[in-house]
Amino acid sequence: MQRLMLDGPGALRWEQAPEPAIESNDQAVVRPIALATCDIDPAVLHGRFPLPGPYPFGHEGVAEVVAVGEAVRTIAVGDRVVVPFQISCGTCPACLRGRTGNCTAHPFMSTYGLGPMGGLDWGGLWADLALIPHADAMLVPVPEGVDPVAVASASDNIPDGYRAVAPQLAADPGAEVLVLGGAAAPSIGLYAAGLAVALDSARVVYLDTDPERLSIAAKFGAEAIEGPADARVGRFPITVEAAGGRRALVAAVHATAVDGWCTSVSVQTQDVPLPVFEMYSRCCTFHTGRAHVRPAIPAVLALVAAGRFDPALVTTRTVGFADSVDALLEGPLKLVAVR
Repeated sequence: MQRLMLDGPGALRWEQAPEPAIESNDQAVVRPIALATCDIDPAVLHGRFPLPGPYPFGHEGVAEVVAVGEAVRTIAVGDRVVVPFQISCGTCPACLRGRTGNCTAHPFMSTYGLGPMGGLDWGGLWADLALIPHADAMLVPVPEGVDPVAVASASDNIPDGYRAVAPQLAADPGAEVLVLGGAAAPSIGLYAAGLAVALDSARVVYLDTDPERLSIAAKFGAEAIEGPADARVGRFPITVEAAGGRRALVAAVHATAVDGWCTSVSVQTQDVPLPVFEMYSRCCTFHTGRAHVRPAIPAVLALVAAGRFDPALVTTRTVGFADSVDALLEGPLKLVAVR
């Protein structure tokens, strides 16, 4: 079979690799049919995030099941499924608590398509076939009528946006939301804004300097405001920092209201001093870290199936599988490759 390899910044190539085979009765083999870029991929491809190759590329996508082990019960050959990017067994204490990104049955941070950061043994999803180690625990069927292309990022970026607004809105229905958008986590910030609208926030403000992202946020129904991340637009019970960097992170904290939640979905590669006394005084809950995506995927798909949320608004380019390399190197906001 063919799989896409990343050798380093600006260097992608197809290579022949052995086809995966089921070795345990809880496994499945899938054929990816809609692959999406994660927000971290352009940074890696352009040398802004240190993730050296070579390694099999890709960790977001929808696939068709082509084989299952004898013990697999919840999915069948022919099903279209979302493949979570994190490897999770579903039965360890972490998985049972919904912390599937920290599954204790496998090495820390085991993921598809992130090379040494996620372990090289899992391979990438930008391939003809992929092996799923815990099929019943990991794979999530795509609901009837939902376009796989629209939900190709349900493996990672859409649930990442969901965790930044959904639990908070469940605890405080109708709360206003501020998203500081930007280049660090561009699609995650937009998904967060769209999901906040879908989950009935009374007001969703999306702040950014990029016209393309501002236009997408407005299509979701957010109030799109052009300006830098530290522009003063008020205080909000829920804030989401997706812009990256010290200035945006501190601005998000400053913009969080009394008893509010602030979630950073960007990857900060350097330590950032935070106004801890201010956070203490206002009882600010701050969270950062990798999203535990598997528990959120069914809820995301349900919103899409109900017509309340359309993640396809974030997809800025769709290409055939064979044209992936050139499109990836061009670095669109959200690329989906379709087989």
